[in-house]
Amino acid sequence: MTKKNFFEKVKYFLILNLGILLMSVGIYFFKTPNGFATGGVSGISIVLAKLFPVVSQGLCMLVINVLLLILGLIFLGKECGLLTIYCSLMLSLENMLFEWLVPLEGPLTPYPVLELAYAVLLTGIGAAVIFRCRASSGGTDIVALILKKKTSLNVGQALLITDCLIAASTFFVYDVKTGLFAMLGLFAKVFVVDDVLDSMNMCKSFFIITTKPEEMFKYITDDLHHSATVFEGKGVYTGDDRTIILTVCKLSEALRLRKRVKEIDAGAFVIISKTNEIMGKGFRDNTL
Repeated sequence: MTKKNFFEKVKYFLILNLGILLMSVGIYFFKTPNGFATGGVSGISIVLAKLFPVVSQGLCMLVINVLLLILGLIFLGKECGLLTIYCSLMLSLENMLFEWLVPLEGPLTPYPVLELAYAVLLTGIGAAVIFRCRASSGGTDIVALILKKKTSLNVGQALLITDCLIAASTFFVYDVKTGLFAMLGLFAKVFVVDDVLDSMNMCKSFFIITTKPEEMFKYITDDLHHSATVFEGKGVYTGDDRTIILTVCKLSEALRLRKRVKEIDAGAFVIISKTNEIMGKGFRDNTL
């Protein structure tokens, strides 16, 4: 293993665990004390901990996750991978650790809307980070995959059904107000996860129309370490020949490329647009 590969793996591991930690903080400090069972195993454990106070929410999470992982290994096999097992167990163990280190007797603040916002944001961003690492926190994701395999439901439909049932149970276990907050949190979480994933995947595509293509190619390949696609064109108004360069880069690289294009060719015509669905070498795997 090269030094670069080693640091890439360390970076990946740290980012993955940051996502797990964000989810754990959102669940333990904001969801659990308020009864915001917005779906997933955390939602089930919140409801069960309320019904059976002798069992902690963290222990419920651990037991349910272990049972679901066993079901996943039986019905899904390789689809229930090592990363899913790791994330699922770490999420449960971190909640149990919080229960031991920072015992809570109730919500942190008297403002349920504020707490719901943090519950949705922290768990939503954490889930998005985990998904971005091509992993899963397990739980009801495993149930959804099993339902997909055994029925005509797709994963999205199966997840929505299971999460809605979990959130709806809070109307009966807690009260109407908590139930309404749980349902609101469930729907808000969907948008947060989607938006955060889109932001993480955000790139910029460049259409550069220039008379100095060679210098552009050199900067794109040597400095940004990307490739490009080239078209030959002709200006309708001037009739002059032009080279059209199409390339895509990450947000951190876009400002550098924009500045360099103008330094190389002040008369270049540049079209820059946002994009977050890119498949190919250097971006998302073509097999996804």
